Amino acid sequence: MDRDYEKEYRDYHGTDAQIKRRAARNKARRIMEKNGKTHKGDPREVDHKNKNPLDNSASNIRMRDKHANRRDQ
Repeated sequence: MDRDYEKEYRDYHGTDAQIKRRAARNKARRIMEKNGKTHKGDPREVDHKNKNPLDNSASNIRMRDKHANRRDQ
């Protein structure tokens, strides 16, 4: 059975709430690049300590290894 990517986008990825969360995660990455904590091509990911991507306060974001970051979920 093939995945229906168009349906996935329409039903989840394209919702207003998900678009805002994705934009906030991208903004967190730009904040970390601006502060010199990471750079393009760095394999690490930005982690939101309280798991809320809309909270980009300095005390809530940190850089973590991709494996460690995804293991917490």
